[in-house]
Parts: sequence; structure tokens; C-alpha cells
Amino acid sequence: MTRHFLGLADASGAAIAAMLGDALDRKAARASWPKGRADSDAPLAGRILAMIFEKNSTRTRVSFDVAMRQLGGSAIVLDAGTTQLGRGETIADTARVLSRMVDAIMIRTDDHAKIEELAHYADVPVINGLTDLSHPCQIMADLLTVLERGKPLPGLQVAWLGDGNNVLNSLIEAAGLLKFTVRAGCPVGFEPDAAFVAKARGSGGDILLTANPIEAAEGADVVVTDTWISMGQADSDSKIAVMEPYRVDQALMARAKPDSIFLHCLPAHRGEEVVDLVVDGPQSAIWDEAENRIHAQKSVLRWVFEQL
Repeated sequence: MTRHFLGLADASGAAIAAMLGDALDRKAARASWPKGRADSDAPLAGRILAMIFEKNSTRTRVSFDVAMRQLGGSAIVLDAGTTQLGRGETIADTARVLSRMVDAIMIRTDDHAKIEELAHYADVPVINGLTDLSHPCQIMADLLTVLERGKPLPGLQVAWLGDGNNVLNSLIEAAGLLKFTVRAGCPVGFEPDAAFVAKARGSGGDILLTANPIEAAEGADVVVTDTWISMGQADSDSKIAVMEPYRVDQALMARAKPDSIFLHCLPAHRGEEVVDLVVDGPQSAIWDEAENRIHAQKSVLRWVFEQL
């Protein structure tokens, strides 16, 4: 069967650990190399990745392109507005055509049903670059960053502050697979997807939902947040007002462990979900986190091609 990466649960906890180990090794092996130089083994030489963007992107677009180059392959960018998808061609027909032309497809879109349909009709691996439901590639980069900072995943204490969005859903999914704790501090009415919570708890993840941001942050190894207004949502003054107690500032970071780190998938709305002194402060690991999209996704790509 074709290996797809639509969510972290498409891989086992052992497979995710193997991907993260591979990412650590490959990143170390190419330290100080030019970013466009291929890895010595070029494991995806001759492979082509089609990248479909129905949502704007900086990190996803650049990181997947660079990842393919470093693995010895290449990538083609397809923007919905300049392809037949934007003129009404069905996802099923797009999947059938691209399967004849490329070796894998990455899509960044809105409705998660689109990526499921794409994977159903594609004969090549499909990778979730982001949907409204989940963002597994971001969490792979986050976990890689945590490991680099010397924090083992089993037993990890992660605090989430703010909106219960797609990134939080994937973080909770990871907690179930890798047996760590997520304390999600979210306002009432903005909790994460209940199905992700139930599945993670059933798999051994420790998931706490609380409306108290201090309770979420207390004793955390990692503090994570994201924008309050997701891409495509109307800017809502009322939502921002509800979210303000969950802003990550120095006082909230002080509730976490002294050696805790701060993560944010970016772009950050400085002054909203997080203050400058945290973004640019000594506990911030966000620039490593952004770079690690490349290294984590290289291993995801190797996994879908059954090299891991």
C-alpha cells in the first residue's frame, strides 16, 4: 500500500522516533555545508515532489523545496490560482494526473476532506503540509527541536496557550503516540478537536484541558502558542479579547520550568499571542524550530518512500 502522511497517526510512535533520529543524524552530518548541497547519499535522487498550495506559505514552501534538493530530488510548485484546480478540475482527476507525472504530492489546503480525497485517488504518497484540522509536519519539527534541546519525549510536559487549532490537534496526537503530557490552556469554546483528545488519551497520552493559563504553564518543559486568528478567518476583535489572558509574556513563562523553551510555528503576531521579550528572549527556540521544518520533513519524505 502507498504510504501517506496525512496525520501523525499514519505512522507509529516507533516510526516517528525513527524519523526524528534520522533527522538528527542528517542535520548533524551536513553542518556548515551550503544549504543547496545534496546529502552524500542523495536518497531521493531522481524523485519529484509536487507541492500544491491553496494557502499562502513561507516555511512550508521553502522547507519542502530545500528538503527535496538536499535529498537529491526536486520539487514543482503548483498554486491553486494558476492550475486547473483553480478552474474547477476535481481533486480526484488532479490526483490521477499527478500520479503519472511525479513521485509524491504535498498539499497545503483548508478542508481536511480534500487531502483525504487526494490520497484516496493518488497512486503516490500524499503529505499533509497543513489543513484546517491538523499540521503534522510542524509538530515533527517541534519534536526535533525539543530533542535537540536535550529534552526526552516520554514524560515531557508541554503547555499550550491560546486557540485550540490544527497545530494543537497534531500536538495532542503526538502526545498519544509518544507518551507525553499536553496541558492545553484554551478559552471555553476554543478547545481542540474532541476526537484528537479522546484518541490520545486512549493511547496513553496525558491530556489536560483547562481554561486557566497559569495551570497550563505551571512546571512545563515547553511552552507553545500560535496565532489567535488563523489563516482565512476574519479578524475578530471579540476573539482577540477572549484570548488576551493567554498571551505568553515573561510572567507566564516564569510559571514554566527555568530551563523551559518557547515554541511558535510562525508567523507571530507580536503583542497578541506573545510579547517581543519572549519571542526574542533566551528561552525562545523558534528559529531552530523554523529551520527544523527542513530536517524533519526530509525524514518524513524518506518514510513515505519506505526508506525508514
